[in-house]
Amino acid sequence: MGKEYTVQEALRMAIKAEKESRDFYQKAAAMTANDRARKVFNLLAGEEEQHLEAFFGLYEGGEFGDLQAYLASPPDKSSAGYAALKKAIDRETPEQKALEIALREEKAIIDRYGEFVHDIVDPLVRGIFERVIRETQKHYELIESEYSFLMGMVHESDQDIYVRE
Repeated sequence: MGKEYTVQEALRMAIKAEKESRDFYQKAAAMTANDRARKVFNLLAGEEEQHLEAFFGLYEGGEFGDLQAYLASPPDKSSAGYAALKKAIDRETPEQKALEIALREEKAIIDRYGEFVHDIVDPLVRGIFERVIRETQKHYELIESEYSFLMGMVHESDQDIYVRE
């Protein structure tokens, strides 16, 4: 049997993960020259901020301060995603690298929270993680679609055309 998480522990982990993701997407949007990729990164940053706000509203701990102060706090430069993004900035195709990093990071969150869900008995805590997994899966699919478009692969909106021809 794994560790049982309290609602507050689950919220704390979700808050940290959402903040790291938001910071990553903001940085990726700022570094990209591709307008379409920038819009995707900005959209994802906004959605991560909404998730963060929702979790923050339920969290009873005080170590993050108030929401606005936490949102304004600097990114966690020790996170793997942030470090990889910093390396990608100097590359020839930062949009491609940022999307690749985003795919890995979103997949890691899905996997990590998926493992947590198996050990969670409390339905409220389980629901928190399941919600994060569902929303992260949507992010993964959006990033994957943008990556395919950027790389000139067949976009899912064109797949029926290619299959029929």
